[in-house]
Amino acid sequence: MIAVIDYKAGNLTSVLKALRHLGADVVVTGSDLSLIESAERIVLPGVGHFAATERLDSTGMTGAIRAAIARGVPFLGICVGMQWLYAGSSEAADQRGLGHFKESCTRFPECNQKVPHVGWNSLETTSGSPLLAGVGAGEFVYFTHSYKAPVTADTAAVAEYIEPFAAAVESGNVMGVQFHPEKSGETGLKILRNFLEWTC
Repeated sequence: MIAVIDYKAGNLTSVLKALRHLGADVVVTGSDLSLIESAERIVLPGVGHFAATERLDSTGMTGAIRAAIARGVPFLGICVGMQWLYAGSSEAADQRGLGHFKESCTRFPECNQKVPHVGWNSLETTSGSPLLAGVGAGEFVYFTHSYKAPVTADTAAVAEYIEPFAAAVESGNVMGVQFHPEKSGETGLKILRNFLEWTC
């Protein structure tokens, strides 16, 4: 069973449709912690402001997710759901992230390109990423975001808009994508399928 976490900020409809298209048995959690505790895999979608992740703390979902990750349950964060995996974001400086990755997310610098970064952009993948298996260099995915994660040793794919940023991150059973795989055509479906088939 795949638990898709509803914290009133995710793009649930498109994510659910994509996962079900791939044959996944999907449930939406709401604030039902038992669904997180019994899930075989967990997906955290995200759209909007980083401050919305406060609901994960106030409902006890943060602790349930942390425990599931510690048990080895595969976890995928999408967009703000990926940013939440970090220590925090300058978008909401008082709101902590999960802290699985020690760095923080920051806004794109102001320059002659518009912020937010919206639209299709290409990926440069690193070698050996199970989440991005079969995704070739230069394949395009769909982004919409104003804040981004830095490129580090845990970065599984890099994209560039104004400056290079982490488009995907991966560390063991914890994975995140800044783009929206549910809106990224066949490439996005390939990535979601890799997540559904991921084994340690």
